[in-house]
Amino acid sequence: MDILAALLPFFQFEATYDGRSLSDRDPAFIQALMPVFEGFYRHYFRVQTSGWHHILDQKMLLVGSHNGGLATPDLPMFVYDWVRRFGPERPVYGLAHPKVWQVYPAMAKLAARCGGVQARPQMAIAAFRAGASVLVFPGGGQDAFRPHRDRQKIHFAGRTGFVKLALREGVPIVPFVSWGAHDTLVVIDDCYEQAKFMHEQGIPWLFGIDPEVFPIYLGLPWGLAIGPVPNIPLPMPIHTRVCAPVTFDRYGRDVLKDEDYVNACAQKVINHMQAELDDLATQPPPP
Repeated sequence: MDILAALLPFFQFEATYDGRSLSDRDPAFIQALMPVFEGFYRHYFRVQTSGWHHILDQKMLLVGSHNGGLATPDLPMFVYDWVRRFGPERPVYGLAHPKVWQVYPAMAKLAARCGGVQARPQMAIAAFRAGASVLVFPGGGQDAFRPHRDRQKIHFAGRTGFVKLALREGVPIVPFVSWGAHDTLVVIDDCYEQAKFMHEQGIPWLFGIDPEVFPIYLGLPWGLAIGPVPNIPLPMPIHTRVCAPVTFDRYGRDVLKDEDYVNACAQKVINHMQAELDDLATQPPPP
């Protein structure tokens, strides 16, 4: 109760927190949340983590694979690790789909105070120009809600915007992977094509917005859920690993015109992450 009382003033949204300003990030708010994050980190998810020596003493693009539906528990656990190592003053801005501000405004405002910004190129570029690092999950909802049978696969849905951003701004990519977070709910399958067909027959989309993914999953609190609805993650152990940085031979705006080179750079990152995830999946679970 003492923690909740201390946090209450921070949840009064006097500003818009629309994810379009770097100044929305509030180090005092982040620090106030640390005891809450710590409880989940140590006792609920029992997180193991490794590879933090790979974090560079400079701005970088942190590239992760989404897990665990809308809750994506490995994301706040990664942020907790970042803050406890580097303090809330070292900024990292996470790119979140603009639809988050449309569908889940309260959650989006909380994310903005923790460094979440809308996933627009101008926001990422502004963060880099301010000397900050940027965190991105290229696979988005299709990655977070990939079927449980594919939990050991890096799935970026063919997106290459993340590598174009790194090439344009001349920053290294530091990937990180997670094992266990995709067990916090069990995605049976993605029924997006069927849902899209039903929408074309006149049935409106959930929340009135095309979600790009329409899973059927087992999890809390619904039991069986249909659609990208919020979930309470199951208390499964999570292991995150920061991977070695990935650099490229050529940088600059000119290389963005070379689609073959861009695709090769993206595949280099994916292959690196896949190898690390394959290894992580073989590690024994925590006691």
